[in-house]
Formats: sequence, structure tokens, C-alpha cells
Amino acid sequence: MTLTVDVTSDVICPWCYVGKRRLEKAVAALAGRGDVRVRWHPFELNPRMPKEGMNRREYRTAKFGSWERSSALDSQVTEVGRTEGILFAFDKIERTPNTFDAHRLIWLADQESMQDAVVEALFRAYFTEGRDISHTPTLLDVVAEAGLDRGRAEAMLKNHDGIEAIRAAEAHARSSGVQGVPFFLVNNEFALPGAQDASAFLAAFDRTGARSSTADEGSVCKIGAGGKPSC
Repeated sequence: MTLTVDVTSDVICPWCYVGKRRLEKAVAALAGRGDVRVRWHPFELNPRMPKEGMNRREYRTAKFGSWERSSALDSQVTEVGRTEGILFAFDKIERTPNTFDAHRLIWLADQESMQDAVVEALFRAYFTEGRDISHTPTLLDVVAEAGLDRGRAEAMLKNHDGIEAIRAAEAHARSSGVQGVPFFLVNNEFALPGAQDASAFLAAFDRTGARSSTADEGSVCKIGAGGKPSC
């Protein structure tokens, strides 16, 4: 059994990190019964974010109406993260970054067959270490630590490589109806929106009861006009 899982996500979406862990559990549970290829696709939750990012407290306060509301949402995902072995450290995060260049480097990592390592490194750098991944030297440090050639990554960021590909991928996601992340598509057939439990992935893998699912309201970072922000 050969499976492909296409994941649409943003590296500053906490539920995307949780969803990654749950997908990994499902893949591990296959126990050799099949090969799973995971491909990561871009989706900026904040496409109008300044290139240098913004002060997180100011940004989140404006987005949610108060810092208290923002902190409550952080606490909710922190508790869920603990159950998945993720140590969210929101208190360390000073800035909400622009993620466009991070997505370009994930695109580059795909060409080097090391997407997962780079995605994992970016999630960890932002959510656990509180690093500013919109700061180019920091971003390059993170992907180099994951094994991506720093010289090639730096050269790519200095030219236009990946820009058109990222914009096209994001346009495709929106035209396909993706309104929040994470969004998983198994074998281009079974849609799994939100950070669903491993059992939902296994059902899709086994083609048993696998059909388009409804996302848990608390497990997705929503976007779109009129959508109440959740992350």
C-alpha cells in the first residue's frame, strides 16, 4: 500500500504542529503495512504581514480584542500539545513572523528530499524556542541545523526562486476551498481538515469509513472573510 498525504499548513499554526504529531502516530501505527509519502504545501495565515513581522503581543491583542483572550487560546493549545509531546512556549515568542520565506525554504527542502526535517525544525524553532523566523539569518540558521545547505538556501532567498511556486500553491489551496489549516488530503481523495486524531488518518489509510470529515472547531486555524480567528 502506497499512500500520499498532502498537508496544507503554516509554520506559525499551532494546530498544524499538533496535526503533524497525530499524522506521525498514524503512520507509525501502519507498522510496515504501507509506505506513506507526506508533502507539505504553503498557506500563509497572515499574507499581509510586514516582511519583518510584528510584535506578537500587539498583533494578537488587535486580532483577538485583548491579550487575555490571546493567552486563553495559547493555554488551550498548550494543554493539547503536552498530550502530543509538544512543549509550546508562547511566553518566549516576541514576534509574529512573516512566513513567506520559510515556505520558500520548505519548497527548496522538497527538492532535497528533506521537507519533513525542515518543517519540524521551523515548528520547533518558533513554538518551543521562540526564535524569530522572519529574521533571515535566524531562518537560515534553523534550516541549516535541519540539514539544508545554508549556502544554497541563502542564494535562493536572494533571488526569485520559489516565489511563483508558493503563490501558485496558495492560490490553488484557496480555489480548492481550503479555509483553515491544517488541511490533509490522503491520496488526493480523502479530505481531513483540522488536527484530527490518529484514528481519522488510519480510517482514511484503510479506506474504511473514510470520507470528507468536518474539522473540530478547536483544532484548526481559521481564515477568510467573516471567519472568527482561532489562532
